[in-house]
Amino acid sequence: MAGKHSLFGPVDPAADAGYGEDHPPRMGFFTDTSICIGCKACEVACKEWNDVPATHFDMLGSSYDNSLSLNANQWRHVAFIEQAKPLGEQESGLRRQAVDLGMPGMAPPDGASAAHAGQDDDAGRPDFRWLMSSDVCKHCTHAACLDVCPTGSLFRTEFGTVVVQDDICNGCGYCVPACPYGVIERRKGPEGAKNVGIAQKCTLCYDRLGAGSTPACAQACPTQSIQFGDVDELRERADARLAQLHEAGTTDARLYGHDPEDGVGGAGAFFLLLDEPEVYGLPPDPVVTTKDLPHMFNRAGVAALTLLAGAALSFLGRRR
Repeated sequence: MAGKHSLFGPVDPAADAGYGEDHPPRMGFFTDTSICIGCKACEVACKEWNDVPATHFDMLGSSYDNSLSLNANQWRHVAFIEQAKPLGEQESGLRRQAVDLGMPGMAPPDGASAAHAGQDDDAGRPDFRWLMSSDVCKHCTHAACLDVCPTGSLFRTEFGTVVVQDDICNGCGYCVPACPYGVIERRKGPEGAKNVGIAQKCTLCYDRLGAGSTPACAQACPTQSIQFGDVDELRERADARLAQLHEAGTTDARLYGHDPEDGVGGAGAFFLLLDEPEVYGLPPDPVVTTKDLPHMFNRAGVAALTLLAGAALSFLGRRR
């Protein structure tokens, strides 16, 4: 059962951090991967607004994705996942008709064009699909990175998000292994970049939020795959979208990170996925790594007191 300043369970993160009742609503992201087109506009907008170094743009050889993963120089990352599975009817929530652009395509075996015949584009679709998902820091309700920071560099904002203060971080790196998602990392380069050696991650554009603006990635998304707003409202929107996909026959669709009863108390950035979380490189059942710290501290205290009492009794026994 979660209590005041608990390290687990559903709580209001801003209120738990000490903000008064008049604090703004918790803000976050709902990323609907079913309508992500992999354009990477969010990656570019994030780098441009936050002055993140433009690195990690070499071809990997294993995917068309060229930015690999979230890291200190990649606060938004769009994954490209190719699957040997037909796309089906419901990739975006809308049943689309084929449009003849005069370009080569996947035609039926007899060479007839489904577009010219006035048929739906199902006949010309290949037997594989792309899953694309724009990943980001989850801004957890219970953020282990924040719990283990010895300098107070990581702090909870009035919007419920988690932000790194570059001028306070000493680069100890305790936050790196604490994150159950592998999001945060110390910047290693490139040469001449600012904040080298300092922990870096998405701030949910804290400076823009304070000015009443939308984060850069959500502002740049052309399909509204990245939706920004009040987390409670986004959860309702996510539930409705999931029901729509299930009704349309996409039974593999699921929500990830939206449940306040999960291992991190619910995320401030959650996702609608079209397959298992592991397919997207996400942990299936993340748990805040500091959940057991209170119990561990209490047990260590009891052990220390026991040793102290034993030493005192031994000393008194010798004096007799």
